[in-house]
Amino acid sequence: MTSVDASPSRRTTGLPTQTRSSPADDGLLRFPADFLWGTATSSYQVEGAAAEGGRTPSIWDTFSATPGKTHHGDTGAVAVDHYHRFREDVALMRELGLTAYRFSVSWSRVQPTGRGPAVERGLDFYRSLVDALLEAGITPVATLYHWDLPQELEDAGGWPARETAERFGDYASLVAEGLGDRLKHWTTLNEPWCSAFLGYASGVHAPGRRDPGDALRAAHHLNLGHGRAAAAVRAAVPDANLSVSLNLHQVRPVSDSAADAEAARRIDAVGNRIFTGPMLHGRYDDDLLADTARLVEWEQLVQPGDLAAAHAPLDLIGINYYTPTWVCAEGPSSSDPHGTGGASPWPGSESVAFRQPEGPATNMGWPIDATGLFDLLSRVHEERPDLPLLITENGMACDDYPNPEGEVRDPERVAYLQDHLAAVHRALSAGIDVRGYFLWSLLDNFEWSYGYSKRFGMVYVDFATQRRIPKSSAHWYGEAAHRGAIPKP
Repeated sequence: MTSVDASPSRRTTGLPTQTRSSPADDGLLRFPADFLWGTATSSYQVEGAAAEGGRTPSIWDTFSATPGKTHHGDTGAVAVDHYHRFREDVALMRELGLTAYRFSVSWSRVQPTGRGPAVERGLDFYRSLVDALLEAGITPVATLYHWDLPQELEDAGGWPARETAERFGDYASLVAEGLGDRLKHWTTLNEPWCSAFLGYASGVHAPGRRDPGDALRAAHHLNLGHGRAAAAVRAAVPDANLSVSLNLHQVRPVSDSAADAEAARRIDAVGNRIFTGPMLHGRYDDDLLADTARLVEWEQLVQPGDLAAAHAPLDLIGINYYTPTWVCAEGPSSSDPHGTGGASPWPGSESVAFRQPEGPATNMGWPIDATGLFDLLSRVHEERPDLPLLITENGMACDDYPNPEGEVRDPERVAYLQDHLAAVHRALSAGIDVRGYFLWSLLDNFEWSYGYSKRFGMVYVDFATQRRIPKSSAHWYGEAAHRGAIPKP
C-alpha cells in the first residue's frame, strides 16, 4: 500500500501544556501544574441498567449471557450501577481531588440498532454525567467505543463488515451533536487491537469468533471507523480535542538472537503497526502485509481513500499500558498476556512464543515493569514528536478486601502507581510531552471474561450492596493529585 504523504497539521489540544519548574529538592517528583490527574471506566463494565432507557443488547450482553464465556457466568447487566449512582461516583472523584474522568458512551444506549436517530433518553444520561463532572470541576473525556457493539450490527457482520465502519461514523455524529455543546475531549476507539483480535481471532472477548481473516478485516474497518468518527466529531465540534487510545505492546525479545528479533518484529507488526501505520502515517507496512497475505486479500480489502480517512488529524495519542510483552521464536508459550482461548490472537504469527520473566506480577499474572511504560512513551514520541501523549489507562488488579476496621489497604497498588508515575515523570524530564495520567480504574467492576473476579479499582465495591470504599491507593493518588507530585522512588 502507498503511504499518504500529508501529515496532519498541529492543532491546539485544549489540554494542558507543559509548564516545568525547578523547585528545591524536597524529595518529590513534581509534575506540570496543569497535568491531568484522572481515572477511567467503560460503559459496559460499570453502568448496568442494561435494559433501561431504550438500551438494547450489545455483543457483550450476548457473550456474557452465553454459558462458559465468563467467570461464574458473570454479566454486566447490573455491573456497579453507575447509571443510577454516577452522582455518588462523581462526588467521590471530587473528594479525592481528581481533575479528569474518562468514560465511554454505550452505542446501544444512544443508537440501539446501530442505525437511525439517537434515543434522547440515552443522550440525556451522558448529558447529566457531563454536567455533574463540570460542576465538580472535573474534565470529562468521552470514548465513543469501548467494545460494546450493538448486537444487531454484529448480526449483520460486525467489524469484519465494511458497513460497520460507516455506521460508526454516523453514531459518532449523533453523539457529538448531542454532547458537543458541553464536551470537548473525545476519543474515537479504545484498544481496537482487543476488539479485532480478542473478539474475532482468539474468541476470548465478544463476539467470541475465531477467524484470523475476519480479525484482520475487523482491524482495517476499525481503522476506517476511527477516521469516519474523527471526521464526524470535527464537523460537529470544531474545537474538539481528538484522540484515540491504543494498547500498544512494548515487545521485547528474550534474547539477542536473530530468530527472537524476528519474533518481536512479527508481533510488533500485528500488535502495533496494524493501527499506528494507518492512523499515524497513512499506510500499512509491507512486512505486515506479507506476514498476513495468506489470510486476507489486502488489495481488495483496502479501498481507495481508506488510508487517507484513517490518517485523520489527531490532537494527541492515548496510550494504555500494563505490562511488556516478551517473545521468542519457538517453544511452548509460558504466558500470553491476553490469555488463552484455544486460538491465537496473532494472525500470521501464530508460531511466536511468549515468555513471562521472573519477578512480581499483578493478580492478572502480568509482570510489573514500569520501564516498559517509559520505553513505550519514548517510542511513540520518536515516531510522532508533533503529537502530545496521554496515559489513558494504567493500573493493576489486586486481591483486595476490607479489613476488620472496614478499610481496604492495597500497598501493592500504591507501589505500582508510584513506579509508573515515576516513569511518566522520567518521560517528561526527557522532553516527551505527556499531558496527563488516567488510572484504571475508578471502581472495581465487571472485568470482561474474568467477570467480577479481578479488582482494578482504586475504590472497592461490595458487589452485593454496591457500597463504595476508597482504598488506600485512592487516598495516595488523591494526595498526589493535590500536590501535583509524588515521592521519589
